[in-house]
Amino acid sequence: MADDAVPRHRPGPGAGTALPDAPSGTPPATRSGRWSAMLDLLATTGRLGVSETAERLGVSEATVRRDFAELARRQLVTRQHGGVVAASIAYELPYRYRSSQGDESLARIGAKVAELVRPGQVVGLNGGTTTTAVARALTAREELLAAPGLSIVTNALNIAAEAVLRQHVRCVSLGGVARPESFETTGPIAMQALEQLWLDTAVVGVTGLTVREGATCDLEDEAALIRGMIARAGEVVVVTTSAKLGTRGFASICGAAQITHLVTTRPEGEGVAAAEKQLQAMTAVGVQVHIV
Repeated sequence: MADDAVPRHRPGPGAGTALPDAPSGTPPATRSGRWSAMLDLLATTGRLGVSETAERLGVSEATVRRDFAELARRQLVTRQHGGVVAASIAYELPYRYRSSQGDESLARIGAKVAELVRPGQVVGLNGGTTTTAVARALTAREELLAAPGLSIVTNALNIAAEAVLRQHVRCVSLGGVARPESFETTGPIAMQALEQLWLDTAVVGVTGLTVREGATCDLEDEAALIRGMIARAGEVVVVTTSAKLGTRGFASICGAAQITHLVTTRPEGEGVAAAEKQLQAMTAVGVQVHIV
């Protein structure tokens, strides 16, 4: 969640880079919490030094050096003299190692979707930050966890890893080839597993959404798997922030008329008029629009 506090600026290592506050208001107490804070800071500054990171997180420099070494071993950062820099990889850091600046909005989306799901249903989820928030909301809602429980079918390894720990949640993880940048599996193995299942609801995160082009994403293999989920589902719930309304990805997922529910945030900023036009058009083709 984004921090409302004013960042405290300190000299960075060598180049005078300012080190902003970590997203959380208090220093993280656990190793995973420190890693998340470090990677969030690194996403902003591009480089972290040992001394200022230790000061910011309230830990010893020895602890920071050990954390830097472990993050480098996992190929999440690159070691440099006196600190680390963002790894030279062409994708974002995996979701479990970072927090999103839109966590509050995503939590509201997740909570609304949880209201639309009934106990005993089978829910399909593709990967992404928004669907991860939905999964957490589903598995935290007591009404859904009471008997007969809830079934989650997903191609996202991080969602499966969390859901499987929840009592009364039956978790089905689709196989396939895993993509490290998103923890999603795709390909023939995942498709074959999906063809043996029926879903009550498919919850779909998208790259873009318009009335004309429908729901879209950037990768054709991902789109194919999501289309498979939709074909096996009774209802389709598209989840996205309003920033993606009116935008289009490379690969088609489904037409707007195939969407049962759209759960999104209130449009704001320069694109308000365009986003509101899309919401009105979605309603006109029969989509139930929920703004959170």
